[in-house]
Amino acid sequence: MSLPPLRIGTRGSALALWQAERMRARLGERGVDVELVIVRTSGDEGSPRPAQYLEGKGLFTKELEDALLAGRIDAAVHSLKDVGAALPTGLVLSAYPEREDPRDAIITRVGGTGGLGGLPSGARVGTSSVRRAALIRAHRPDVEVVALRGNVPTRVNRVRNGELDAAVLALAGLRRLGLDTGALPLEAMEFVPAPGQGALAIETRSDDTATNFRIAPLDDSAVRMAVTAERAAMAELEGGCRVPLGALCVSVNGRSTLYLKVLAVDGSRSLTTQGAVDPRDPVAGGIAVARVLLGQGAAELIRGGASFGNEVVQR
Repeated sequence: MSLPPLRIGTRGSALALWQAERMRARLGERGVDVELVIVRTSGDEGSPRPAQYLEGKGLFTKELEDALLAGRIDAAVHSLKDVGAALPTGLVLSAYPEREDPRDAIITRVGGTGGLGGLPSGARVGTSSVRRAALIRAHRPDVEVVALRGNVPTRVNRVRNGELDAAVLALAGLRRLGLDTGALPLEAMEFVPAPGQGALAIETRSDDTATNFRIAPLDDSAVRMAVTAERAAMAELEGGCRVPLGALCVSVNGRSTLYLKVLAVDGSRSLTTQGAVDPRDPVAGGIAVARVLLGQGAAELIRGGASFGNEVVQR
């Protein structure tokens, strides 16, 4: 007897649909029939939320997780950077299928190779991430950071039509949608990406043995190791709630290193560290490197809250 179609929940944005279709194609190669179920989330355009519009953990995931727990879908596809460190009871990230380039990128109105450093003083630079806002302010305190609302194509269009001078977005999303023409990647050791940036994650119910069995072949062990270290550091630093935190685990010649960066929201201060991660225990590695940063005073920066302009969100 054939199994019923696997119901995969997704947001309706262009990027979310691309990611879900990608997973449907990969599962289809393994003979798994997939039905996509579009679920509206708080992060979708037109959804009510604060005027300052800050990206945060749960903004794009809560309704999908509610649908999972209610049994309306069997799995949900997420951009991992949107997933909080603590999952709702009964849910698990059952597969990390792939990871695009994790770096941030800048798109400018006039194009060219000048990047962030080539913008004139007073330029208006859009972002929806407090981490990116803090990094922009740290590198260019003379530009204006503008809260940027909308999906990826909308954000790019606001630059293309001259409404903004530039925008900083995840390179992964730009590439997946074919919108990376003219985008300049930012140096990852300076603009340390968000934990899990560029990676996809499939969330399921922990007790759904049949679904987890069908999803398991998509898991990439190298991606799982890296993002597990990054997310362990995020949890230890309590960085899941709109904190300017970057984390990136890089493996070269069999050696894995985790880079961490925490900033004040105005970019005036930052702390960075790095440390080795044992691939056999990435959780322990992530926690250990995070504790080095805490020893440097990271908790003080984290307690500062997150803001755009005069709007502040306290933890």
